[in-house]
Amino acid sequence: MGAEKIRRTEPIRRWESGALAHAVTDPFGQGPLPWLRGSEHYFDDTGQVVPWYADPDAAAGRGGRSRGLRTADDVHRQIKGFASNGAVAPGEAIDFHVTVDPPQRFSVDVYRIGHYGGDGAAKIITSPRLAGIVQPPPLTADRTVSCHHWWLSWRLQVPSYWSVGAYVAVLTTEDGYRSHIPFTVRDSRPADLLLLMPDITWQAYNLYPEDGRTGASLYHAWDEHGRLLGENDAAITVSFDRPYAGAGLPLHVGHAYDFIRWAERYGYDLAYADTRDLHAGRVDPTRYRGLVFPGHDEYWSAPMRRTTELAREHGTSLVFLSANTMYWQVELGPSPSGVADRLLTCRKRRGPGRSALWREIDRAEQQLLGIQYAGRVPEPHPMVVRNADHWLWEATGAGDGDEIPGLVAGEADRYFPRTPLPEHEGRILLAHSPYTDGDGATRHQETSLYRAPSGALVFASGTFAWSPGLDRPGHVDERIQRATANLLDRICKRD
Repeated sequence: MGAEKIRRTEPIRRWESGALAHAVTDPFGQGPLPWLRGSEHYFDDTGQVVPWYADPDAAAGRGGRSRGLRTADDVHRQIKGFASNGAVAPGEAIDFHVTVDPPQRFSVDVYRIGHYGGDGAAKIITSPRLAGIVQPPPLTADRTVSCHHWWLSWRLQVPSYWSVGAYVAVLTTEDGYRSHIPFTVRDSRPADLLLLMPDITWQAYNLYPEDGRTGASLYHAWDEHGRLLGENDAAITVSFDRPYAGAGLPLHVGHAYDFIRWAERYGYDLAYADTRDLHAGRVDPTRYRGLVFPGHDEYWSAPMRRTTELAREHGTSLVFLSANTMYWQVELGPSPSGVADRLLTCRKRRGPGRSALWREIDRAEQQLLGIQYAGRVPEPHPMVVRNADHWLWEATGAGDGDEIPGLVAGEADRYFPRTPLPEHEGRILLAHSPYTDGDGATRHQETSLYRAPSGALVFASGTFAWSPGLDRPGHVDERIQRATANLLDRICKRD
């Protein structure tokens, strides 16, 4: 019996550090919000758990259950949950499906992300004490993992007076385990800027459950020995009807929250939506002066791209604050129960159908962004300022050739001379930064801005590190803050 137990737990020991890399210190009500502002880890293409950006030595001390705090995991599923829809309008209901093991009562604290005097979030409401049950195991079919058969645990009727924004439901059991469910409250009211939360890309990276057996994302899956497999063996279709792995928060969620805290601090007029709202036509982007894509936004459907291009042609500006945007083409389909847009499919050159890279179907992302994905940046490098006399760099103090430390990180974009550019009435590169890739070769990152014939501005930062430069301690740079303000003020037509 003891030998059998060892055999069953050994595969978990090999990879559990990956699951625990998603764990966080107590995120709410106890000072700063480290899960918004600290380092983030993910499984890279080789299956290694690596920090995307932060100092690896500092990051190593943040994984796991430090200081005795207890974060739910995907092995024991102490408490895990997901929302029936990613975004709701005030007056609508959102359903939470939660599993609790062992069964016990739990509560849900709902927080709104914002500046809030530096706290980063504010508690909006607390649920009654709820009865927790062990939900059935996830269903799997051809690597697709779904929990659409879980029973309803709590229905939140969003009051009409709630502010639009990014929210997090914090689930807590009576014995102190916690997990999270992010969601968005959107509205159709006009605003200067529409912020689009990259929920499609979040789901593409979601490896739930990280149990060494059944979990799968568009990048990874497990074999029967508990080994993490790569993209060739990963899922082709993933479901939104499941929790996020680990602590219940998407990889790179902090990028969006970095921008939100900064933008709300300085009073920008923001509306909110998810990228699935853009896909489904639930928002009209032509009602806004600009669309802001604040985080890693790699997976785009054809309706997303078409709607965004129409917005640009209408005169709506576009702001892309990360890198590797719109790289893979995806399709969204209904769940087994018929709910629209609950399944995400990306074949990645496997099986029938067209290639899944936009650039391989003669619709390269550069034709919208002005630059496109060039590669990964294993270690942070400085961003090197170019064309410092341009208005974007005004009042930043930056000069040509100045280096902004650590601003080229994660992944990088650049201009591809042999790839067509979008129609434009003016175009400029605002950074040209050398970095060393994983093979030791010197490559370069670029930051782009162009004006479309409609008058719309299209900005692409070309790096993962731009949003953290706005409001993440240890990464804030006043030049990036001022440059972003220069851009948004011009888009919003502020004096």
